[in-house]
Amino acid sequence: MPVELTGKVALITGGSNGIGAASARRLASLGVRVVIADVDADQGKAVADEVGGVFVRCDVTVPSDSAEAVAVAVREFGGLDIVFLNAGIGTGCSLGDDFDVEVYRRAMAINLDGVVYGAHHALPEVRKRGGQIIATASMAGLMAMPGDPVYGANKAAVVGLMRSLAGAHPDVRVNALCPGFADTNIIVPLRSTLEEIGMPIIPVSAVVDAFMSIVEGSGTGEAWFVQAGRPSEPFGFRNPPGPRAADGSRIGAASLDPVSIALEEN
Repeated sequence: MPVELTGKVALITGGSNGIGAASARRLASLGVRVVIADVDADQGKAVADEVGGVFVRCDVTVPSDSAEAVAVAVREFGGLDIVFLNAGIGTGCSLGDDFDVEVYRRAMAINLDGVVYGAHHALPEVRKRGGQIIATASMAGLMAMPGDPVYGANKAAVVGLMRSLAGAHPDVRVNALCPGFADTNIIVPLRSTLEEIGMPIIPVSAVVDAFMSIVEGSGTGEAWFVQAGRPSEPFGFRNPPGPRAADGSRIGAASLDPVSIALEEN
């Protein structure tokens, strides 16, 4: 049965362009009331006006900004059902001679801390309505990213955070969205190289399709990959070791927590 989204409330960080803006448009077309949160006030307000939503300036590296974005959603629309923690940047440095501490800290602050702060402040409100939190990670969080190890590190951390939160909060659906090279501003410095080596650039619409599969689904603790040439679906984390006794039986929290068991076996 189709999921009824009319009247639901969504908060989208990084909502002024790219995947965030496209997701806002898709949700609004289905009757969702949208809060656009971004540092780009001009473009963010334009998107909010387009979808009949509201804009709030939000620097995701500042915890109080995330708290205010959640407060705006509750104040303007009465609650919060869907939180899309989508703000992110590329890194552009390795751990070699080009390593830059400030570039590293900024990337970690936006790509990881921003998800932590957003989830922390959104959880109480989302829990009230049995809602969901989705964070944009990346294929770089599921496989090695030699060209940008810092990006791979923070995106892998986002995947781990979402999976762990799902086990800790079974009353809220928590998932990660893991696109490959999508046609957004992040790939601008890489576009010519990607085209030269024949790497497919994924349309933003395909990423939004996967996002909507998560929104309208029932899973939790999943990391949905988006790659060219194959249908999007949750990545299978095959039989990680987990806490077990010498005879192989599960021990500790995993034996008591059905969500943890499901994640271990997924």
